[in-house]
Amino acid sequence: MSEFTGFPPQLLAFLDELAVNNNRPWFAENKPRYEAAVLSPALDFVEHMATKIDKLSPYFEAIPKRSGGSLMRVYRDTRFGKDKTPYKTNLGIQFRHRRGKDIHAPGYYLHVQRAEVFLGVGCWRPDTAALAKIRQRIDEKPEAWQAILNGRPFKRQFTWGGATLLRPPRGYGADHPLLSSLKRKDFIVIQALDDSAIEAEDFAKQVLKSFRSAKPLMQFLCEALEVGF
Repeated sequence: MSEFTGFPPQLLAFLDELAVNNNRPWFAENKPRYEAAVLSPALDFVEHMATKIDKLSPYFEAIPKRSGGSLMRVYRDTRFGKDKTPYKTNLGIQFRHRRGKDIHAPGYYLHVQRAEVFLGVGCWRPDTAALAKIRQRIDEKPEAWQAILNGRPFKRQFTWGGATLLRPPRGYGADHPLLSSLKRKDFIVIQALDDSAIEAEDFAKQVLKSFRSAKPLMQFLCEALEVGF
Protein backbone atom coordinates (compact mmCIF):
# COMPACT_ATOMS: atom_id res chain seq x y z
CA MET A 1 0.00 0.00 0.00
CA SER A 2 1.34 3.42 -0.95
CA GLU A 3 1.25 6.20 1.64
CA PHE A 4 -1.84 8.41 1.41
CA THR A 5 -0.76 12.00 0.80
CA GLY A 6 -4.05 13.83 0.40
CA PHE A 7 -6.93 13.86 -2.06
CA PRO A 8 -6.29 15.22 -5.56
CA PRO A 9 -7.74 18.62 -6.58
CA GLN A 10 -9.60 16.79 -9.34
CA LEU A 11 -11.93 15.29 -6.72
CA LEU A 12 -13.86 18.47 -5.93
CA ALA A 13 -13.70 19.51 -9.58
CA PHE A 14 -15.38 16.27 -10.61
CA LEU A 15 -18.08 16.60 -7.94
CA ASP A 16 -18.76 20.16 -9.15
CA GLU A 17 -19.27 18.89 -12.69
CA LEU A 18 -21.45 16.03 -11.48
CA ALA A 19 -23.71 18.50 -9.68
CA VAL A 20 -24.32 20.26 -13.00
CA ASN A 21 -24.57 17.07 -15.06
CA ASN A 22 -26.40 14.73 -12.69
CA ASN A 23 -27.64 12.22 -15.25
CA ARG A 24 -26.77 8.67 -16.25
CA PRO A 25 -25.39 9.33 -19.77
CA TRP A 26 -22.92 11.94 -18.49
CA PHE A 27 -21.80 9.76 -15.59
CA ALA A 28 -21.33 6.72 -17.83
CA GLU A 29 -19.17 8.77 -20.19
CA ASN A 30 -17.12 10.20 -17.31
CA LYS A 31 -16.95 7.12 -15.10
CA PRO A 32 -13.20 6.64 -15.72
CA ARG A 33 -12.69 10.16 -14.35
CA TYR A 34 -14.86 9.33 -11.32
CA GLU A 35 -12.80 6.25 -10.59
CA ALA A 36 -9.49 8.11 -10.94
CA ALA A 37 -10.44 11.33 -9.11
CA VAL A 38 -12.88 10.07 -6.47
CA LEU A 39 -13.15 6.32 -6.04
CA SER A 40 -9.48 5.32 -6.13
CA PRO A 41 -8.23 8.08 -3.76
CA ALA A 42 -11.13 7.36 -1.39
CA LEU A 43 -10.25 3.68 -1.21
CA ASP A 44 -6.59 4.60 -0.64
CA PHE A 45 -7.66 6.86 2.25
CA VAL A 46 -9.79 4.13 3.83
CA GLU A 47 -7.00 1.57 3.50
CA HIS A 48 -4.52 4.01 5.01
CA MET A 49 -6.85 4.70 7.95
CA ALA A 50 -7.53 1.02 8.71
CA THR A 51 -4.68 0.47 11.18
CA LYS A 52 -5.13 3.97 12.62
CA ILE A 53 -8.82 3.42 13.36
CA ASP A 54 -8.05 0.02 14.87
CA LYS A 55 -5.64 1.65 17.32
CA LEU A 56 -8.26 4.26 18.21
CA SER A 57 -10.71 1.46 18.94
CA PRO A 58 -10.65 -2.14 17.66
CA TYR A 59 -14.45 -2.05 17.44
CA PHE A 60 -14.53 0.39 14.53
CA GLU A 61 -13.81 -0.71 11.00
CA ALA A 62 -12.17 0.86 7.96
CA ILE A 63 -13.07 -1.41 5.03
CA PRO A 64 -11.59 -0.42 1.64
CA LYS A 65 -14.18 -2.01 -0.66
CA ARG A 66 -15.91 -0.55 -3.70
CA SER A 67 -19.25 -1.73 -2.32
CA GLY A 68 -20.29 -2.77 1.17
CA GLY A 69 -17.35 -1.16 2.96
CA SER A 70 -16.58 2.24 4.44
CA LEU A 71 -17.16 4.12 1.19
CA MET A 72 -20.76 5.23 0.85
CA ARG A 73 -22.45 4.60 -2.49
CA VAL A 74 -22.49 7.32 -5.13
CA TYR A 75 -25.89 6.07 -6.31
CA ARG A 76 -28.88 7.74 -4.66
CA ASP A 77 -31.99 5.89 -3.53
CA THR A 78 -34.62 7.77 -5.53
CA ARG A 79 -37.61 5.57 -4.70
CA PHE A 80 -39.27 7.74 -2.07
CA GLY A 81 -38.09 11.33 -2.55
CA LYS A 82 -39.06 14.02 -5.03
CA ASP A 83 -35.43 14.49 -6.07
CA LYS A 84 -34.84 11.90 -8.80
CA THR A 85 -31.26 12.83 -9.67
CA PRO A 86 -29.39 9.51 -9.71
CA TYR A 87 -26.07 10.43 -8.07
CA LYS A 88 -24.81 11.94 -4.84
CA THR A 89 -22.66 15.00 -5.39
CA ASN A 90 -20.51 14.39 -2.32
CA LEU A 91 -18.01 11.82 -1.14
CA GLY A 92 -19.01 10.09 2.09
CA ILE A 93 -16.78 7.78 4.10
CA GLN A 94 -17.90 6.19 7.36
CA PHE A 95 -15.94 4.11 9.85
CA ARG A 96 -18.72 2.25 11.65
CA HIS A 97 -18.88 0.22 14.80
CA ARG A 98 -18.65 -3.43 13.84
CA ARG A 99 -21.93 -4.12 15.66
CA GLY A 100 -23.71 -1.59 13.45
CA LYS A 101 -25.39 -2.53 10.19
CA ASP A 102 -26.35 0.90 8.89
CA ILE A 103 -25.58 4.62 9.01
CA HIS A 104 -27.40 4.99 12.34
CA ALA A 105 -24.73 3.03 14.23
CA PRO A 106 -21.99 4.88 16.15
CA GLY A 107 -19.37 6.01 13.69
CA TYR A 108 -16.71 8.39 12.46
CA TYR A 109 -17.51 10.17 9.21
CA LEU A 110 -15.85 12.25 6.48
CA HIS A 111 -18.00 14.34 4.13
CA VAL A 112 -16.45 15.99 1.07
CA GLN A 113 -18.34 18.48 -1.08
CA ARG A 114 -17.55 21.97 -2.36
CA ALA A 115 -17.82 24.41 0.59
CA GLU A 116 -19.07 21.56 2.77
CA VAL A 117 -16.13 19.50 3.97
CA PHE A 118 -16.52 18.21 7.51
CA LEU A 119 -15.82 15.42 9.97
CA GLY A 120 -18.59 13.87 12.01
CA VAL A 121 -18.49 11.73 15.15
CA GLY A 122 -21.32 10.04 17.02
CA CYS A 123 -24.77 8.58 16.36
CA TRP A 124 -27.04 9.96 13.65
CA ARG A 125 -30.76 9.22 13.96
CA PRO A 126 -30.51 6.52 16.65
CA ASP A 127 -33.71 4.52 17.04
CA THR A 128 -36.07 5.03 19.97
CA ALA A 129 -34.47 2.36 22.15
CA ALA A 130 -30.94 3.62 21.51
CA LEU A 131 -31.96 7.21 22.14
CA ALA A 132 -33.49 6.21 25.48
CA LYS A 133 -30.26 4.47 26.51
CA ILE A 134 -28.13 7.50 25.66
CA ARG A 135 -30.42 9.85 27.57
CA GLN A 136 -30.47 7.51 30.55
CA ARG A 137 -26.68 7.38 30.58
CA ILE A 138 -26.46 11.19 30.52
CA ASP A 139 -28.94 11.38 33.39
CA GLU A 140 -27.04 8.77 35.42
CA LYS A 141 -23.53 10.06 34.63
CA PRO A 142 -23.90 13.87 34.55
CA GLU A 143 -20.34 14.60 35.66
CA ALA A 144 -18.84 12.35 32.99
CA TRP A 145 -21.06 13.97 30.36
CA GLN A 146 -20.14 17.49 31.47
CA ALA A 147 -16.46 16.57 31.35
CA ILE A 148 -16.90 15.57 27.70
CA LEU A 149 -18.73 18.78 26.84
CA ASN A 150 -16.09 20.90 28.54
CA GLY A 151 -13.02 19.11 27.19
CA ARG A 152 -10.78 21.77 25.64
CA PRO A 153 -9.72 20.08 22.37
CA PHE A 154 -13.25 18.74 21.88
CA LYS A 155 -14.92 22.07 22.60
CA ARG A 156 -12.49 23.94 20.35
CA GLN A 157 -12.80 21.63 17.35
CA PHE A 158 -16.41 20.43 17.31
CA THR A 159 -19.93 21.82 17.25
CA TRP A 160 -23.13 19.88 17.80
CA GLY A 161 -25.22 18.95 14.77
CA GLY A 162 -28.50 17.23 14.08
CA ALA A 163 -32.06 17.71 15.28
CA THR A 164 -33.47 18.43 18.73
CA LEU A 165 -36.88 18.15 20.38
CA LEU A 166 -38.93 21.25 21.06
CA ARG A 167 -40.05 19.90 24.46
CA PRO A 168 -38.33 17.80 27.13
CA PRO A 169 -38.30 14.08 26.32
CA ARG A 170 -40.75 11.92 28.24
CA GLY A 171 -39.56 11.23 31.77
CA TYR A 172 -37.38 14.34 32.11
CA GLY A 173 -38.43 17.65 33.60
CA ALA A 174 -38.07 21.07 32.03
CA ASP A 175 -35.72 22.03 34.87
CA HIS A 176 -33.23 19.22 34.24
CA PRO A 177 -29.69 20.72 34.29
CA LEU A 178 -28.73 18.80 31.13
CA LEU A 179 -31.98 19.38 29.27
CA SER A 180 -30.30 20.77 26.16
CA SER A 181 -28.41 17.49 25.78
CA LEU A 182 -31.39 15.30 26.61
CA LYS A 183 -33.48 17.01 23.93
CA ARG A 184 -31.11 15.89 21.19
CA LYS A 185 -32.45 13.47 18.60
CA ASP A 186 -28.99 13.06 17.07
CA PHE A 187 -25.82 12.70 19.10
CA ILE A 188 -23.32 13.87 16.53
CA VAL A 189 -20.63 16.53 16.53
CA ILE A 190 -19.22 18.22 13.45
CA GLN A 191 -15.85 19.75 12.64
CA ALA A 192 -16.00 21.99 9.57
CA LEU A 193 -12.89 22.03 7.37
CA ASP A 194 -11.65 24.20 4.54
CA ASP A 195 -11.90 22.65 1.09
CA SER A 196 -8.12 22.79 0.79
CA ALA A 197 -7.66 20.64 3.90
CA ILE A 198 -8.36 17.42 2.01
CA GLU A 199 -5.41 18.05 -0.32
CA ALA A 200 -2.87 18.41 2.50
CA GLU A 201 -0.17 15.77 2.65
CA ASP A 202 -0.93 15.15 6.34
CA PHE A 203 -4.72 15.14 5.95
CA ALA A 204 -5.13 11.59 7.27
CA LYS A 205 -3.02 12.49 10.30
CA GLN A 206 -5.20 15.53 11.02
CA VAL A 207 -8.37 13.46 10.68
CA LEU A 208 -7.09 10.95 13.19
CA LYS A 209 -6.11 13.76 15.57
CA SER A 210 -9.67 15.12 15.44
CA PHE A 211 -11.16 11.67 15.96
CA ARG A 212 -8.96 11.26 19.03
CA SER A 213 -10.30 14.53 20.44
CA ALA A 214 -13.81 13.06 20.23
CA LYS A 215 -12.82 9.71 21.74
CA PRO A 216 -14.45 10.43 25.14
CA LEU A 217 -17.77 11.15 23.41
CA MET A 218 -17.62 7.98 21.35
CA GLN A 219 -16.68 5.90 24.38
CA PHE A 220 -19.59 7.37 26.35
CA LEU A 221 -22.05 6.59 23.53
CA CYS A 222 -20.77 3.04 23.15
CA GLU A 223 -21.10 2.43 26.88
CA ALA A 224 -24.63 3.83 26.79
CA LEU A 225 -25.53 1.50 23.92
CA GLU A 226 -23.80 -1.44 25.61
CA VAL A 227 -21.39 -2.10 22.77
CA GLY A 228 -17.64 -2.42 23.03
CA PHE A 229 -15.13 0.39 22.73
